[in-house]
Amino acid sequence: MKFTLSWLRDHLETAASVEKICETLSLIGLEVESVEDRGRALAPFTVAYVEEAAPHPNADRLRVCQLRTKDGPVQVVCGAPNARTGMTGVFAPTGTHIPGTGIDLKSGMIRGVASNGMLVSEREMGLSDDHEGIIDLSPAEGAAAPQVGTPFARILGLDDVIIEVGITPNRGDCLGVRGIARDLAAAGLGRLKPFQAPKVEGSYASPIEWRITEGAEGYCPFVAGRHFRGLTNGPSPAWLQRRLTAIGLRPISALVDITNYVTFDLGRPLHVFDAAKVKGDPTMRFAREGEEILALDGRTYALDPETLVIADGNGPEGIGGVMGGELSGCTEETTEVFLEVALFDPISVAFAGRRLGIHSDARYRFERGLDPESGAWGPEVAARLILELCGGEASEVVTAGTIPDTKRSLVLRKDRCETLGGVPVPDGEQVRILQDLGFEVTDRGDDLEVAVPSWRPDVECEACLVEEVLRLHGYEHLPTSPLTLDTAMPLPALSTAQRRASAARTALCWSGLEECVTFSFVAERHARLFGWSDEALRLDNPISAELDVMRPSVLIPLIEAAARNADRGFGDSGLFEVGPAYETAAPDGQRQVAAALRVGHAAPRHWAAERRPVDAFDAKADALRVLEAAGAPVDNLQVSTDAPGWYHPGQSGCLRLGPKVLARFGTLHPRVLKAFDLKGPAVATEIFLETVPEPKRKGTAKPALALSPLMPVERDYAFVVDRDIPADKLIRAAKGADRALIAEVALFDDYRGAGLPEGKKSLALAVTLQPREKTLTEQDLEAVSKKIVAAVEKATGAVLRG
Repeated sequence: MKFTLSWLRDHLETAASVEKICETLSLIGLEVESVEDRGRALAPFTVAYVEEAAPHPNADRLRVCQLRTKDGPVQVVCGAPNARTGMTGVFAPTGTHIPGTGIDLKSGMIRGVASNGMLVSEREMGLSDDHEGIIDLSPAEGAAAPQVGTPFARILGLDDVIIEVGITPNRGDCLGVRGIARDLAAAGLGRLKPFQAPKVEGSYASPIEWRITEGAEGYCPFVAGRHFRGLTNGPSPAWLQRRLTAIGLRPISALVDITNYVTFDLGRPLHVFDAAKVKGDPTMRFAREGEEILALDGRTYALDPETLVIADGNGPEGIGGVMGGELSGCTEETTEVFLEVALFDPISVAFAGRRLGIHSDARYRFERGLDPESGAWGPEVAARLILELCGGEASEVVTAGTIPDTKRSLVLRKDRCETLGGVPVPDGEQVRILQDLGFEVTDRGDDLEVAVPSWRPDVECEACLVEEVLRLHGYEHLPTSPLTLDTAMPLPALSTAQRRASAARTALCWSGLEECVTFSFVAERHARLFGWSDEALRLDNPISAELDVMRPSVLIPLIEAAARNADRGFGDSGLFEVGPAYETAAPDGQRQVAAALRVGHAAPRHWAAERRPVDAFDAKADALRVLEAAGAPVDNLQVSTDAPGWYHPGQSGCLRLGPKVLARFGTLHPRVLKAFDLKGPAVATEIFLETVPEPKRKGTAKPALALSPLMPVERDYAFVVDRDIPADKLIRAAKGADRALIAEVALFDDYRGAGLPEGKKSLALAVTLQPREKTLTEQDLEAVSKKIVAAVEKATGAVLRG
């Protein structure tokens, strides 16, 4: 919302400075976004009188001008052909920056004559490209000349400060300059001038009437208007053009400029139709199928039956509350108009504007709520301006519908500002603030009966009144309460759970997966595939029939997303989400889960490598990566094969730490893929971050880095073991054989072919030995090998393969 300082003072009697006004606006909730003082840059340029313009003694085309300026006599050398004795011009003293040329004036000698400043042209002022002569402010015969020393910015009307404030959606009353002035007056920054809307008597009956069709009353409850004839629609006066230009509007004609002016002055959008182009009586009705309108923005819009239009015998002439039509728009030839002052339903205006993609000043105000009483005084304000600027005569006011009754009273307990807002406000101050805001207040002893004005639809309850009083009384009166710390140092900003969730996201992102944020609601038929059975987790009022239960697994929306991707031609997906899963309705039935899903191939196509489908080991790797990032002791984890039923029974597992399941992973069951219409392969993992044990408290100092100067030694061992024995059991047994010497154990071969007994397999381990004190001898290697073989045999029953 933009306005100028002089415009504000039309409504507010105040001597406050611009700085004080802007400070107060921000303090009362009307945040100042910008302040533009256009006159400051032009302040050095003032009116000067040329007392003598004599020929230059050494140059035929130059003149030596003796000027009378606000600072006394000054001599300048001027080359303009229109420089003459007795003229009034614009003087720029030495040191002035000339905006049109970018130079800074200096005193100097021009052909042997001193020159201290200059008389400027429009081009040098940056006003136009005219540089044929200097600016001539000499008055017409019989008129008074501008006073010497008058700022040139004032003559141009550019000395007015422009203020822009941000208006919150609930403050539609401040989308007019008067509403802002009212708030400033209530804040103690001046006196609000009385609102002037004297009745304009009509001299004849309007030949055009308003109509509202049945069913449209809820969208347009009231509309008023009046006919004008004998008008002259020329350019609007300079003061009006300057104000519109200052706030970024282009002056068009007196009639159009009047409607724009009232929109920003009083927050009351208006529209005028060229009455000669109106066929029949304009009617508020819904658009018909296939109707179109050429709007004032030059675009044609297709209308639907849910859009309210103003129509006549020619069809739609305007979109209710949004924009008028080009067909009945006013031009310079317009001599008679019909005025529209309507009230529209805010929600219907908002929906119509969004459907059509139209953003207009009228829509911006109607969808935030207009003062219903403006339907009564709007025709009078408009008539006074039209008759004053365009002449002619006005008809009597014609109306259709009824102005809605918005009268309501609220009770404000006098102690409520302190008990609810924390600030004691004297009774008299509460009454003054509310009355200055336009509320009618009746003192009933312990409380106040407050009648809400028609322009404040946002004030709905006692708390709203408390907010208004505290806002204008000043939030700076809120008592300060220092925060006391339990310790000398502040506590960590993030909890362990928050840090783990962040670490999980980072680990999965670095694994090449895309993060998703989905609803915690899923379809029942999908939830049952993941073990859902608790009716207490069913939603009473779901937002969709497909989102009717709380999700038992975070994988469900990820699979749905992957299926949608596949339907659109993106068969390979890598998705993850960190969020809640709901197993029961008990307080501890919600778990924080990091879930990841891979579908299709493990890598994109490449000429140097053959593509492979994703498998359970990809999901296991994702789980281990997240658990390691979350601080879990991954070297101590055990793998079990008891994954739930939505995983493939032969291609899945759980990562355990004793009895606790930290994660489960594997290939999704074909039954699940079929239910989601997703083509595999698809592998997934679910990591339960809350089950990761808390890290042991250690000192803040990191241990020194210990590197061995000796070369590591690698030895391979192949064991024959029962097929149901997992490889990690052998790995853990081998690691435990000599923890000081054995640095790493890795599986590098799993053989199940010919040459082995029935039900057996061969697992080959690579064991890395890292000596720290001396180089290992053959005897040392033999001894540690015996330990490894013995440990593996004891733990798994394996036999060293010959």
